[in-house]
Amino acid sequence: MKKVVLAYSGGLDTTVIIPWLKENGGYETIAVCVDVGQEADWEAIKKRALDTGAAKCFVADVKKEYVEEYIWPALKAGALYEDKYLLGTSTARPLIAKALVEYARREGAAAIAHGATGKGNDQVRFDLGVMAFAPDIEIIAPWRTWELKSREEEIAYLEKRGIPVPMKKDDSYSRDDNLWHISHEGLELEDPANAPDLGHMLKMSVPPEKAPDEPELVEIGFEKGIPVAVNGKNLDGVSLIKELNRIGGAHGVGITDLVENRVVGMKSRGVYETPGGSILYYAHAELEHLCLDRQTYAFKQIVRDKLGEVIYGGLWFTPLREALSAFVDVTQERVSGTVKVKLYKGSISSAGASSPRSLYNANIASFTTGDLYNHADAKGFIRLYGLPVLVRALADQKE
Repeated sequence: MKKVVLAYSGGLDTTVIIPWLKENGGYETIAVCVDVGQEADWEAIKKRALDTGAAKCFVADVKKEYVEEYIWPALKAGALYEDKYLLGTSTARPLIAKALVEYARREGAAAIAHGATGKGNDQVRFDLGVMAFAPDIEIIAPWRTWELKSREEEIAYLEKRGIPVPMKKDDSYSRDDNLWHISHEGLELEDPANAPDLGHMLKMSVPPEKAPDEPELVEIGFEKGIPVAVNGKNLDGVSLIKELNRIGGAHGVGITDLVENRVVGMKSRGVYETPGGSILYYAHAELEHLCLDRQTYAFKQIVRDKLGEVIYGGLWFTPLREALSAFVDVTQERVSGTVKVKLYKGSISSAGASSPRSLYNANIASFTTGDLYNHADAKGFIRLYGLPVLVRALADQKE
């Protein structure tokens, strides 16, 4: 039998794929669960994979690598997609693809399979990730070839074969979760006119109206753009994100409802929970306002947008992504310090920031005149700065 490594989550799609691969190709399936911080009972998921027909099931714990090599580069850049999406799924997929290739090589598999649909972004991210490391390995994406057309048909497929359905029929959102976020698609979200049913949907957060009536202050310490401490306590990356997810989720922060442009061209709608990530993005941006000069900050905004587009599009393992990240790393040499934020019923606001590398100089900026700034210098500067305006006005006047 040919061996195939399957990116296995234990969810509906990948539960269906195991028997489907056997029935349509006679594959021996090796399930690989890549642990990027999703809340999961791995022993139960491994049992489900084996009970469903997988020959083997492995769990690869890559949380530390995910944080340090994927999340932090995105955070340091401030990378966003379409101004709102903090790239939770986008940053994890390349690493998952890399891990799948490692297991495929180890197990002598001829193919790698995943449960991404033919309409989604993840098929692009998985395929490009596999191609970057194993251009010789076949990629199988059942959603692009099978006759099943909906999640309801997938459920019926399992029920017909006596395989337990790993979800409730009334909670059949398509979800992706990891340490950084949880995404939700489907059900009422398929009509953009519908408000999301947050009370029914949310897993990591509470709806803002159910958050505490008192605000909470959180202090975050950064070293060279990387968060290293929460409320004065040094934490490793994984623990730090978990702590901020707990704090931010309790206050309903980081809930994003977005109609986005997918890589394949269509628009889709999703609700994203990124409580800890939203706090970190906000705090990091506040610190950059202190530590970066005007020209560097302005160009970094261009890099931020381009990097968000590159990551969203699955182009992590490319020279362009590496070059953009290299630029970002240089800018972060100065971005160290402490930021305080206030969380209140879904909102994040600044409560002060300080840095040993701050470019804010009270002697210059204060309304009280200091010895580093002479008000009279402004006249000559303005005349030279506005010289094109003056010349144009003189020409218009003459005409």
